[in-house]
Amino acid sequence: MDTVTPKQTTHRESATSQSPNVWTGGARGFAMEPEACFPNDYTDARQRFLGTCDELGVKANPYSNPNRGPLDEALFTDTAWFGPADAGRVLVLVSSTHGVEGFCGCGAQMDWLLTGGPKHLPPDVAVLIIHVINPHGFAWLRRVTEEGVDLNRNWVDFDKPLPENPGFNELADVLLPREIEGPVFEAAEASIKAWRQTRDEETFQIARGAGQYTHRGHFNFGGFEPTWARRTLEAIVAEKRLAERDIVAVVDYHTGQGPFGYGEPICGNLPGTIGNTRAKAWYGESVTEPTLGTSTSVPKTGLSEYGWTRMIGERLVYVALEFGTYDPENGRRVLRQDYWLHLYGKPDWHGQETRRIKADIRKRYYPDTDDWRQMMLFRSRQIIKQALDGLTGE
Repeated sequence: MDTVTPKQTTHRESATSQSPNVWTGGARGFAMEPEACFPNDYTDARQRFLGTCDELGVKANPYSNPNRGPLDEALFTDTAWFGPADAGRVLVLVSSTHGVEGFCGCGAQMDWLLTGGPKHLPPDVAVLIIHVINPHGFAWLRRVTEEGVDLNRNWVDFDKPLPENPGFNELADVLLPREIEGPVFEAAEASIKAWRQTRDEETFQIARGAGQYTHRGHFNFGGFEPTWARRTLEAIVAEKRLAERDIVAVVDYHTGQGPFGYGEPICGNLPGTIGNTRAKAWYGESVTEPTLGTSTSVPKTGLSEYGWTRMIGERLVYVALEFGTYDPENGRRVLRQDYWLHLYGKPDWHGQETRRIKADIRKRYYPDTDDWRQMMLFRSRQIIKQALDGLTGE
């Protein structure tokens, strides 16, 4: 594997210092190539977003995270509203639910801004951009929050008994061994192989990825309480009075699952609901549903759409737009390295081991190739147009 130092900028560095995509600030400052809207890192993403909002005459609202990034940079979630303040129909674009996946989501949000999206909104329709809901994960190139929680497993009712995952409990020690090479690691892999030989693939994927609430800092840990990111999203929904709107459509950007470059709209509305019917009508036959077995994703617990549904109700139309990258075993290896580094290793942002692991996870969730970015932007533009058309037609 190639070793690449994760790209980072400090507060004082220009966004152009490490970037092949020339940026001179604001909505007219980017080169016209589609790649120009993709950031190099968290700081670069925020500079681009705030600069563009400023030039468009829209005030972005910051939500300060109490933690710091790897270069001691301040961390924020930012929001920006485009269109009538009292719009009855709202499209929400969410980036960085899974931290490092923010390269994709932020790129899509910037693309909409830079291609004139705000100028062409239909009547009574607004767009709310939630830029980097998990800033700690993005800055540190992790999928989890500062609490070590997978935000997309955190939306459970913590006043009730937490979901159980017996398969995960059986595999926990071998899924994340204390060593990632040598005899201990090899024995763990042998145990996983033996376990998988007696089950089908879906059973293994549910055990590994459906969510667990017992092992802090381990794969897909859903937490013991709401995270800062969840509380912040709840505050945004309340402040923007989204529950009072006629219809709210959410596109939540994700990467890492499915065929390379393909954007799968995974419906977050349960079968038989109004939102489910609308999602299929708006986005067509490519819409998938984990509960029906049509998705590359298995059913999971604590997903963001469950939280959105509780907040918005039947007026919600939710899709997680999942862009494929590399094969699942690549993902298992890359995530194991990162979880191991932060649970058992010694994270040193400037150290060789940390640089290698962070470069691997960055590439896993952001391939950073021209063809992947172009496929991703094409699909994002298509989904946004379908959502706006759907909102207008209701």
